Amino acid sequence: MTRLLAILAVLTTLCGAALSAEPQIPNFWDPKERLPKPQLEGLQRLRFLTTVDFPPFNYIDSEGRLAGFHVDLARRICAELGVSDKCQIQALPWAELEDALAKGDGEAILAGLAITPATRESYVFTRPYLQFPARFVMQKANAVAEPLHVALSGKRIGVMAGSAHEQILRSYFGDVKPVTYSRTEWLYEDLRAGKIDGAFGDGMRLSFWLVGSDSQACCRFVGGPYLAPEQLGLGLAIAVRPSDAALADAFNFALRELQANGTFAELYLRYFPVSFY
Repeated sequence: MTRLLAILAVLTTLCGAALSAEPQIPNFWDPKERLPKPQLEGLQRLRFLTTVDFPPFNYIDSEGRLAGFHVDLARRICAELGVSDKCQIQALPWAELEDALAKGDGEAILAGLAITPATRESYVFTRPYLQFPARFVMQKANAVAEPLHVALSGKRIGVMAGSAHEQILRSYFGDVKPVTYSRTEWLYEDLRAGKIDGAFGDGMRLSFWLVGSDSQACCRFVGGPYLAPEQLGLGLAIAVRPSDAALADAFNFALRELQANGTFAELYLRYFPVSFY
């Protein structure tokens, strides 16, 4: 119960207005925090390394151009730091990213490299700018409100078998009746058909399903986002070489400013029109 209250406290802090009509924007910054503005006069080049196979973060658009949330975020970071004339973005196969950074072919990896004890030994990471919360989805006609651990008692909730989300569901919502699936399309079909009361899973993937035609506008998010770093990871951050730790500080400054001036919100809603927060 103590751990449940702790995770609910995180939920309340991050999105106390989760049931409001306004889309929720993820924000992991203390509004009172002020970071020192970096001095980058000696910077010769700022090349971000990314991939082309992680939509909507990085992909090739219909005109053959590199596009995506990460691409636009890199450009906004460069603009915020006043180094747009030195800013470059190069796409590589995922397997080549780390070697390219080590060889000096770029200054930063902006491609969703996981933050783990092992990667922390090789890189300095910025603070996370985006995390992937777990969310509940229900049919609109049967949607419930917080507190979900009470409202969902006895409900049949679909979840992917063996996933971190199943672990969270069973650990924190002991009164629900988990219904496990081996394929996401089967879970979605049963939710749309009303064979289960709700679904629990990755908020971003669920948001894409909700906005797509396959959902037939049947459903919506209920409650708020659940962040569980131990099970779901620490989120997305920019990685640099240990020798470039000052560059990570500069990125943190830019990310903080983009959050404060609304630029991050604009980018987030452009690529995630149904907010998963």
